[in-house]
Amino acid sequence: MIEKWIERVLFASALVCVLCVMAVFCFLVYFSRPLFMDTRGLADVFSLVWKPFREQYGILPMVAGTFGIALTSLCLAYPLAIGIICFAHGLAPARISKGVVGLVYFMTSIPTVIYGFVSVFVLVPLFRHSFDRGTGFCLAAAAITLAILIVPTIVIALEAEVSHRSNEVRIAARSLGLSPAQELLWVLLPCSSKGLVIAAILGFGRAVGDTMVALMVAGNAPVTPHSLLDSVRTLTAHIALVVATDSQDQAYYSIFAAGLLLFLIMAGLTMVVRHLGNRFSTGKDRHGSSI
Repeated sequence: MIEKWIERVLFASALVCVLCVMAVFCFLVYFSRPLFMDTRGLADVFSLVWKPFREQYGILPMVAGTFGIALTSLCLAYPLAIGIICFAHGLAPARISKGVVGLVYFMTSIPTVIYGFVSVFVLVPLFRHSFDRGTGFCLAAAAITLAILIVPTIVIALEAEVSHRSNEVRIAARSLGLSPAQELLWVLLPCSSKGLVIAAILGFGRAVGDTMVALMVAGNAPVTPHSLLDSVRTLTAHIALVVATDSQDQAYYSIFAAGLLLFLIMAGLTMVVRHLGNRFSTGKDRHGSSI
């Protein structure tokens, strides 16, 4: 009897979550509908020029800024995260390993605005004085800050996968006389290929969805970036800036198109993660253990 009630509660919870997600999607589609119903409005929104005073409301520069910052930060954070995992699971003593992992977990509790605040007073002046160009609020400064921000996300995903695989392969690896470092490099990391891919996707999604760092550090210039020192604006920062404007202005409706794009990007990343998880699980079921 208790089990049935638990099943019903869990089913109701899952149903509420699905309904909430569908409600958000319908909300975005409904308010974006005027743009998609009008061919000219759709062309204006998905253009490369954002000049509201000239009735040009293109959000593609924000799309370019979003992917530019997210990909750059991922390229910086991913090797660092793998290095932390290698140090914690193959090179460091047990006490130091636990301390490093604990520090990474602690980083997740630091508010995002703190990262942005520190970057404004440390990284931005550094870029301003090191390069004779711009104000220091640029793609590179935002990408470095975001890299530090998403490292814990990548490390936690990798740590869970590597710890799980380590329990499976430890006895076999030790019986072959492998050192902890050799076990990590030649056994654990190859067996954790699913975790490596999923961690990268999760880190990328975390970078795409961040608002405060992009809003505080990137410069918020609605232009297509041509270098790492250019100021840019992301989709999330665009929504935060425009949402406070006149709700009757055409620029206001562009934020719903930006929100819908973000929703679809995150939904696509989630589907990729689920597909990879199912694919690797199916492959393991067919071929047995990966060792």
